[in-house]
Amino acid sequence: MGTNYRRVLLKLSGEALMGNMGYGIDPEVVKEIAQEIAEVIATGVQIAIVVGGGNIFRGVKAASAGMDRATADYIGMIATVMNAMTLQDSLERIGVQTRVQTAIAMQELAEPYIRRRAIRHLEKGRVVIFGAGSGNPFFTTDTTAALRAAEIDAEVIFKATKVDGVYDADPEIYPNAKRYTSLTYAHVLNQDLRVMDSTAIALCKENNIPILVFDLTTRGNIRRAVLGESIGTLVGGSCEIS
Repeated sequence: MGTNYRRVLLKLSGEALMGNMGYGIDPEVVKEIAQEIAEVIATGVQIAIVVGGGNIFRGVKAASAGMDRATADYIGMIATVMNAMTLQDSLERIGVQTRVQTAIAMQELAEPYIRRRAIRHLEKGRVVIFGAGSGNPFFTTDTTAALRAAEIDAEVIFKATKVDGVYDADPEIYPNAKRYTSLTYAHVLNQDLRVMDSTAIALCKENNIPILVFDLTTRGNIRRAVLGESIGTLVGGSCEIS
């Protein structure tokens, strides 16, 4: 079966790894995500991953409680490496060759981020997980996803979340909220729809990288996204609203 993409970047939130737990990592959830990624790799699609760290530590929240913002962000970057290593272990247990590259040097644990090496790993069919964000405080892992996608020439960013797309209101509060099927970058920015932070959206717009937002908790959605099935909300196409 043909796929719509050759190389994709999958953005996973840290919260996605904790399942129904209030904190930490649910091994069963990580195992399910790894199995879905393995199915996509088997089709020949190259996958790079950026994972957040909000299930362990959220820098913005700690900063709002009085911690120095830069310090809080660096701690959050370390949390993303913990998640990256956990996902790597789960992938390699089912036979998927995986490399973790970090933006902060941790030579005993992972490779340093080197663009050409990352691309070479992808060309060899390995999954590459980017940890430690961009290596700089004051930037989110959403911005890291947009940056790495541009650097490795990814054709699309898959933003896997706990909701099935972008809505005109919070669907948990407003049951009649409308889900969009497609939006322009400009509309997302102008309406502050919080798909990703504004820096990430601007990077994607500048480099013409579409963003597909979909529900990670529905089994098989990563594969459906790769196959081009109509799921979630596509940011970067036409806009269905004025």
